Amino acid sequence: MSERTDEFLFDEVTITVQAGDGGNGAVSFRREAYIPRGGPNGGSGGRGGNVLLRVDKQLNTLQPFRRAKHFKAERGKHGSGKDQNGAYGKDEIVRVPPGTVVRDADTGAFLADLVEPNQEIVVARGGRGGRGNAAFKSATNQAPHFSEKGEVGQAQRLRLELKLIADIGIIGKPNAGKSTFLASVTAARPKIADYPFTTLIPNLGVAEIDETSVVLADIPGLIEGAHEGAGLGDRFLKHIERTRVLIHLLDGSANDPLADFESIHQELQQYNPTLADKPQIVGFNKMDLPDAQEHFKNVQAELSKLVAQVIPISAATGEGVRELLRGAVAILNALPPEEKIAPQETIPIFRPAPDEDAFTIEREGKDDDAQIFRVRGTKVERVAQMTNWNQEEGVQRTHRVLQAMGVNDALRAAGVREGDFVRIGDVELEWGEGMM
Repeated sequence: MSERTDEFLFDEVTITVQAGDGGNGAVSFRREAYIPRGGPNGGSGGRGGNVLLRVDKQLNTLQPFRRAKHFKAERGKHGSGKDQNGAYGKDEIVRVPPGTVVRDADTGAFLADLVEPNQEIVVARGGRGGRGNAAFKSATNQAPHFSEKGEVGQAQRLRLELKLIADIGIIGKPNAGKSTFLASVTAARPKIADYPFTTLIPNLGVAEIDETSVVLADIPGLIEGAHEGAGLGDRFLKHIERTRVLIHLLDGSANDPLADFESIHQELQQYNPTLADKPQIVGFNKMDLPDAQEHFKNVQAELSKLVAQVIPISAATGEGVRELLRGAVAILNALPPEEKIAPQETIPIFRPAPDEDAFTIEREGKDDDAQIFRVRGTKVERVAQMTNWNQEEGVQRTHRVLQAMGVNDALRAAGVREGDFVRIGDVELEWGEGMM
């Protein structure tokens, strides 16, 4: 049982995406005959590749993510001499099925709802390429001997949740015959056996009836307490949300088919009241068995009070199957047109600071007698990360940038002293008035 449960969890999965780092800028100078002091010609690095999610209509589960959960785009190429800029890194495209809901894995915040074929969004942006020394040439510095490192690409943990997109959802208790019914009216071939939770991943099938094509979803069997997660029922119920019409299959050979109907109705109501209000048609299944024939005589009148149509069928023999499907399609065609969800071109996934120049300073403790100060901020961390600390001129420029941003004065106000340590991102600097 545990193995099959693990298999089902692939309609909800957490993945990690890492955009490509930007390429490093180059330090280079023209070296040509008769030009002893050629100017700087180091090219800039290329931007790192983005990571995108793209809807693939050929997919209907998140099963491909069973083994592949980490996705990384290509790094941008480094710049080189002769003003040659590095090439952009290749984007990483992650294919997902229609109906994929994207959330921040750490906060649970909603980010996107991907429903249209080929719809795509960027979920991690590649780092910008570092500038080569040619970009730093100025009237006061004709021969800069420094460049920038490429910016680190964005990383993100995402939770993907699948809500199937189908016209008609097939619901019912375990062993009601949903998979057999789906197989009898479509080309779908779900696994079928006689035990609860045979279907652990909802199945999709396309049926043709009276020149009409409809998509059906076989929703795994529901049990009492499903809305609270019993038997993974809460995971199954979410797949009903996008369906427009429900075929409620009852096991006619069960001890009390009417009680089974009421039980499932209550689960829909308690999970989401709108599910219980969806149009339903009942298929009273297994009419090839004597028990079902007897039960149908006893409950037909009561069921007819609860739903508009009750059709006796046998999914095993095909009796009444086309009539049931035809009735569901008639209900579907009578509904008003469904409002389309507008595709999202961008999503607020990176949560940038309102002001890139803003920064904060806090004390992180002591290292012997030296205090440790942490500087946080979008721009200040990017400047520190892209600085090549092995290039003296580049270090001096970064100190000038920090001074202009007000970081140095803020550190002094916070009580920094000679010999204290200042951490910016992954960089640790020792404070010295001569440097800072």
